[in-house]
Amino acid sequence: MSETIVIGGLTLEFLHSRDDTAHSLDMFRMTIQPQARMPIAHYHDGWDETVYGLIGITHWTLDDREIAVGPGESLFIPRGVVHVFDNRTDTAVSCLSVLTPGVLGPAYFREIAALVGSGAPDPDKMKEVMARHGLIAVPNSE
Repeated sequence: MSETIVIGGLTLEFLHSRDDTAHSLDMFRMTIQPQARMPIAHYHDGWDETVYGLIGITHWTLDDREIAVGPGESLFIPRGVVHVFDNRTDTAVSCLSVLTPGVLGPAYFREIAALVGSGAPDPDKMKEVMARHGLIAVPNSE
């Protein structure tokens, strides 16, 4: 299975999803364009996330701790930990993300892509989509 989803400055290439792994995992390569970021801090209590650096350095904030993940480095984000990420460089960076178990799938990302593609996305609508798919937005984060 391979599906590519573009969300503004993010490109996700799904390599495996819950649909082809009997809900064992979701796996995607994420490319983050220069200065792009995930604008809404969030957590999820239904799965853990592991990030493996491929190209360049991604910056992650877990709770209030900043962590840089470069090529060959990994970061484990347990359920319930608030996180957000960005690319602070002038070149595209990429990482591999693995969600276990596989309960999210690409449907969430398709919905967010549609909101972003429609112009300036309404943060409240984005948070509603997130909540419906098991991502809990942190209040007042935008």
